[in-house]
Amino acid sequence: MDPMTQSAQISSSQGLADGQNSAAKESKLSDSFLSSSPVSLIQSPQVKDLIHWRDPKKSGVVFGLSLLLLLSLAAFSFISVASYLLLALLCVTITFRIYKSVVQAVQKSSDGHPFKTLIEKDVSIPPETFRKHVDSSLTHINRALKQMSRLFLVEDLVDSLKLAVVMWLFTYVGAVFNGITILILADILLFAVPPVYEKNKTQIDQYIDVIRTQINTTMAK
Repeated sequence: MDPMTQSAQISSSQGLADGQNSAAKESKLSDSFLSSSPVSLIQSPQVKDLIHWRDPKKSGVVFGLSLLLLLSLAAFSFISVASYLLLALLCVTITFRIYKSVVQAVQKSSDGHPFKTLIEKDVSIPPETFRKHVDSSLTHINRALKQMSRLFLVEDLVDSLKLAVVMWLFTYVGAVFNGITILILADILLFAVPPVYEKNKTQIDQYIDVIRTQINTTMAK
C-alpha cells in the first residue's frame, strides 16, 4: 500500500476516534448535569410522595411550614424572620435543658446532658461530599454562563429575540407581583395541582391536546 494513503487512513481513523471520544464526554457531561438538575429533584420519589399527598400528615406539615415561612418573609425582612426562628429554637432548647436539669435534681438521677447524643454526633461535612456539590454547582454555573453569553451576544438571533420577548412579558408580571408573591403562588400550585391532575388526568389531557392543536394550527397559519 502507498505510504501516503496509509498515513491518510491512520489520520482519518484517529480523527474519528477523537470525535467519538469528544461526543462521549459531552454525553456524559449532559447526563451528569441532568441527573443533578432541579428537575431530577422534583421527580425524586420522596418529593413526588410529598406533592401527591401520599402521606397527608407529612405533606400537610411541609406545605404548612413552607407557606408560613413564605408569608413571614412577605410581611417581615429576612433578618427578622431568621432571628425569630433562631430565637424560638433557643427558647425551646433552653427550656427543655432547664426542665431536665430540675427533674434530675428532684429525682437525684445522673442521666447527664439531655442533648448528649446530639452533641456527640458528628455534624462535619466530609470533603468528598463538599467537592461533589461544588462540582455539581460549577457545572450549573458554567452552563448558565455559556447560555448567557450565547443569548446576549446574539449567537442565534431567534433565541435572543425570544429572550427579549420573555423579559418584556416579565416586566408586566413584575408590575403585578413581587418575587415572594410568585414563590407563594408556586408553593400553593406545587401542592395543589398534582393531586387534582392525578384525579382528572384523562379529562385534563384531552383539554391540553385540544389547546395544543389550536396553538399549532394558529402558528402554522
